[in-house]
Amino acid sequence: MDFSSQIASQLNAGTILPEGIVIITLMVVVVGDLIMGRSSSRWLPYAAIAGLLSSILALYLGWDRTDTISFLGAFNADNLSIVFRAIVALSTTVTILMSIRYVEQAGTSLAEFIAIMLTATLGGMFLSGANELVTIFISLETLSISSYLMTGYMKRDPRSNEAALKYLLIGASSSAIFLYGISLLYGLSGGETILNEISAKISDATGGQSLGLAISLVFVIAGIAFKISAVPFHQWTPDVYEGSPTPVVAFLSVGSKAAGFALAIRLLVTAFASVSEEWRFIFTALAILSMVLGNVVALAQTSMKRMLAYSSIGQAGFVIIGLIAGTDAGYSSIVFYLLVYLFMNLGAFTCVILFSLRTGTDRISEYAGLYQKDPLLTLGLSVCLLSLGGIPPLAGFFGKIYLFWAGWQAGLYGLVLLALVTSVASIYYYIRVVKMMVVKEPHEMSDVVKNYPEIRWNLPGMRPLQVGLVLSVIATSLAGILSNPLFTLANNSVTSTPILQASATAPQVSQVNSSTSKAEKTSAYASPSVSAYASPSVSALLKKERP
Repeated sequence: MDFSSQIASQLNAGTILPEGIVIITLMVVVVGDLIMGRSSSRWLPYAAIAGLLSSILALYLGWDRTDTISFLGAFNADNLSIVFRAIVALSTTVTILMSIRYVEQAGTSLAEFIAIMLTATLGGMFLSGANELVTIFISLETLSISSYLMTGYMKRDPRSNEAALKYLLIGASSSAIFLYGISLLYGLSGGETILNEISAKISDATGGQSLGLAISLVFVIAGIAFKISAVPFHQWTPDVYEGSPTPVVAFLSVGSKAAGFALAIRLLVTAFASVSEEWRFIFTALAILSMVLGNVVALAQTSMKRMLAYSSIGQAGFVIIGLIAGTDAGYSSIVFYLLVYLFMNLGAFTCVILFSLRTGTDRISEYAGLYQKDPLLTLGLSVCLLSLGGIPPLAGFFGKIYLFWAGWQAGLYGLVLLALVTSVASIYYYIRVVKMMVVKEPHEMSDVVKNYPEIRWNLPGMRPLQVGLVLSVIATSLAGILSNPLFTLANNSVTSTPILQASATAPQVSQVNSSTSKAEKTSAYASPSVSAYASPSVSALLKKERP
């Protein structure tokens, strides 16, 4: 094998073809805007959507790859990363559909907004598959800095400027804390940056237990909790959600959160495998606080965007249950819930955008009697909110059932019971909005709805918004009734990912032969304590197959 072929095989650059397509799309958007100016806004959004759909197609074609490690171990294109990268790309696709009219009506450049959003998408996609500390941090900062820019994009709006400043200051602090945590990992492992190698070196040097590792774990969890909006690292969420452009909030609530959970799974089950009991305990506390505070404080909100902000905090608490479970079912439930959460949450934000474009407000009280004037928007918002609340037979019901079942199977009885109670509380504030839109009599209609403008879908940018709304409502409805394909996808993404199977079988690191290949080591490094959570049938099967 000649030198160039050897370099190509080690880089294995084909694994990042989806990200390459997004980079090309980003260049097309930037150069197209530079050459054609404002007139490019008529076709650039659709070019961006086409590029993102092509990227999702490339992800589909990369399913079940055998050579998933690329760039000398810095990136892992396993099936788990493919699902999370697809969620990020799909959330951006729907977000662009809902942003065209919103950004144009605000009088700002649409091409620049799309370019920044594609950059954030790149960061989220790379973060979902990052397998090395430097790659993780660069991807995280690419996502974060782009999010700060999008948050303050409406520079004429004081609330947007305030939200961007708060997000920047708190985000920079969390990035510094996270960086300190991973720098401790680097030092404790003797200069390793690949996650699997870090796990092996720490276990060999300290037996997996040391004060430095505990400090590193706390700092890393603080950085992850900020990204997924878990209490008490949620302070930025309500203010940023209320002040930011609504399409940006929609992306942060789905794409950014999905990338955060992908990072949490990959980092915790590999680098911190030897302290799995400790990080599970910490995340149990985060889940309890997030479910209680998120769903209780949401009851008192008068702004729709702030209510959805606290709702997203509560939803993060539900998803953490799957992470704590640590079983195949637990990880699969995270993937499944994020897949359905994508559509129901983006659908809700699409309706909020439509209402604010037509009325200029997002106050919950102003939705009174909306059914009389806009049945489509009322139907769409009702379906999405009821799905977020977990009302059958919508997608959110099956997502919560799967999460709670996985937690119950793992012995997390108290956590699941608390989740059921707080989920009932969340139904109240979702149904309150639905009731206000549907039940109000004509004389109880709000002044804003009484003066509701004529519905005109032929205005520039309104058709994509309508398409995004219809697709979200259909997906939210059908994903519940026809959920089996999504169940299968979620299960396959977990059972075919070596690092998660390692955390289920949990053999001792010391039993791994020094001549074991890198791929075999990936499936071997894990914590002995996790096996108690694993399904007996899965463990027996894997033990039977292992030489």
